[in-house]
Amino acid sequence: SVGQHRRPQSRGDLLYFVNFAAQEPGAANGESYTAFAVDANWIYLLEDASSGDTYSFTDPRMWARHMQIGYAHRFNSGPHETVWKDRVTCKETRREPFARVMWLESVRDWYWGVDLGVMVPCDKILARAKEENADIIGLSGLITPSLDEMVHVAKEMQREGFTIPLLIGGATTSKVHTAVKIAPHYNHPVVHVNDASRSVPVAGSLISKELRTELMATINADYERLREQHKNARSQNKYVPLEEAQANRFPTDWNKRVSDAPSFTGTKVFHRYPLDQIAAYIDWTPFFHSWEMKGAYPAILKDAEKGAEATKLFADAQDMLKKLIAEQWLQAKAVIGFFKAKSVQDDIHLESNAVVFHTLRQQSKKPLGQANIALADFIHPSETDYIGAFALSTGFGIDEKVAAFERDNDDYSAILLKALADRLAEAFAELMHMRVRTEFWGYAKEEKLDASALIREEYQGIRPAPGYPAQPDHTEKTTIWKLLDVERNTGITLTESLAMMPTAAVSGLYFSHPDAQYFGIGKIEKDQVLSYADRKAMDVKDVERWLGPWLAY
Repeated sequence: SVGQHRRPQSRGDLLYFVNFAAQEPGAANGESYTAFAVDANWIYLLEDASSGDTYSFTDPRMWARHMQIGYAHRFNSGPHETVWKDRVTCKETRREPFARVMWLESVRDWYWGVDLGVMVPCDKILARAKEENADIIGLSGLITPSLDEMVHVAKEMQREGFTIPLLIGGATTSKVHTAVKIAPHYNHPVVHVNDASRSVPVAGSLISKELRTELMATINADYERLREQHKNARSQNKYVPLEEAQANRFPTDWNKRVSDAPSFTGTKVFHRYPLDQIAAYIDWTPFFHSWEMKGAYPAILKDAEKGAEATKLFADAQDMLKKLIAEQWLQAKAVIGFFKAKSVQDDIHLESNAVVFHTLRQQSKKPLGQANIALADFIHPSETDYIGAFALSTGFGIDEKVAAFERDNDDYSAILLKALADRLAEAFAELMHMRVRTEFWGYAKEEKLDASALIREEYQGIRPAPGYPAQPDHTEKTTIWKLLDVERNTGITLTESLAMMPTAAVSGLYFSHPDAQYFGIGKIEKDQVLSYADRKAMDVKDVERWLGPWLAY
């Protein structure tokens, strides 16, 4: 995205003063609010008359938490119009031109953001930044290839003579990666923002000439420290040759291990899986984390600092969840499959066709008695064993509903729906895995676990996903898509960068081995990369691009 810092000017922009009397349904007394609008078009700032607090319209989540009000509609110069939705009824009581523009400017600066979408080429980002005369460029990365693209953008900004700050954020990014890989390629501010709530204050400091110098002195010193620590850590880490790591594989007495046959082999497809059944498996703790509320559910609802806000948010989520289920806003689809398989060193070969799942092995030097694990270790190396695969989504229909909310300027509901769809996808994965263990594969028919036990993963077996620590290579998704014919069976597609669409989706493999466990491969050496590239028939540079953060060299 590209952003421009804009302020109402003392000349040219007409600023209106609007006073509202607000009454929350069921409340004994109303509260007065003062709103300001530029060009009588959008509300930009709200003042709580009872406390004098002011709130920017830049963060819709704050409105829901603190003000307990709905969202501003566009309003015109006509007589009366209700401008708040849902939880508060407000009526306009007074309207007149208001000229103290500089007072508003001193209270709260505001920003105009241009969202360019996802997977936008570097040249388009930089061209649009020039067109908009942007003050800042922000990049967000959700999957591994984004990290290399961010480095490329930084290099191109340097080559083209940019001087504006570059903000870095997203799930796959980190302060260390920004300091080590990105910042050295751009001679102007590069700042990693840990979460969205920090974007506005960081942007404010970067735009201010006085504050930028102080901020960047602190950040640059921190980045230099991180680079030095990274350099020292790499020199101290010890790795073993791939052959030695393979010899130290996870131990299983295969003579005593009997593989349970699933109830069927091949695929099974689910269309319009009941959302009410899926909702019962939601883990609410990550939901609150997505709203930057750290804490575990349900304890967070009674937290001394966050409890009130969390309770309001949870109530809104429950209301929307009931509505989306009743009105079927979303559709849930899935495909699962089970196949005969055996392991061949670090790979898993399916017997019925030429499909091979390639896995990666831990390569750091382990203490005596600890194994260098690969997912292939959980599949029998010679006798018939089985592996499962799945892909599912609860995001079908979400784009239309989000667009409707955004047309109504109801950003809060749009964000809330996206968060719920993500939680439903994870819940669907949990529900389907439970049915796999107890019914479709049936290796744990007697399992009886409550929701908390499921969250603690007290069951037998695992469901690792490509792109995650046990197998960080996203390209393994393409094998799942071909094996299960995912796109035809469900409509879930893969983008060029192998992100799943709809985004509220989960895919992975099923392992039934009683000692199977989740793990991270950590860093790997060049000899494993060469072996992996050869087995996958991929160019070494392509493998290195997909596995960049996990390379030890």
